[in-house]
Amino acid sequence: MLNKYFRVIVGVMVLLSVLLTYYVHQNWMWFTVFIGVNLIQSAFTKWCLLETILVKLGVKKEGGSCSSC
Repeated sequence: MLNKYFRVIVGVMVLLSVLLTYYVHQNWMWFTVFIGVNLIQSAFTKWCLLETILVKLGVKKEGGSCSSC
């Protein structure tokens, strides 16, 4: 379940950042860069802030993690 929530949230954040970049200001592209950098660092460190937040909110961890997405 955690993996599903993670993918939905990250997908929405990427789409939102692209829309904000297109309709509001080009500096919103840094939001997309932040998301990408966070995904890369979680692949190496096996730690993801979004995963930690979701677990604290009560989402069940079923073997998957951010770094395995």
